Amino acid sequence: MEKITLSAQEWRDKLSPEQYHVLREAGTERAFTGKLNAEKRDGEFFCAGCGSKLFDATTKFDSGCGWPSFTEPTESEAVTEIEDLSHGMRRIEVRCTSCDGHLGHVFPDGPAENGLRYCMNSAALDFEPKEA
Repeated sequence: MEKITLSAQEWRDKLSPEQYHVLREAGTERAFTGKLNAEKRDGEFFCAGCGSKLFDATTKFDSGCGWPSFTEPTESEAVTEIEDLSHGMRRIEVRCTSCDGHLGHVFPDGPAENGLRYCMNSAALDFEPKEA
């Protein structure tokens, strides 16, 4: 994966304030407010920061948590998982491998064989529907 490195100002110029907060400051959008939480069309999800392909709609499911949830990334190399000990919890943070943007967290309570739920922020993602 090609690494994308921009200055804080370049990221601010490229992203909306909400996208900057989530992707560059590891923020979280409020549950059930993201534009992609209820997205059900077939298509692909990309990093809103750099455009890297991250998830396919075939792996998206309604977890009821209020954020878009996926069972796995399109390629394991597309995301980087990092131990997150913030807020008095032990979680696994998920970042875009290409631009190091914060996407969300992965939890061991998913419905697929791997048992994972990639809980992502809509602000960190762009969606492209498949053409009919």
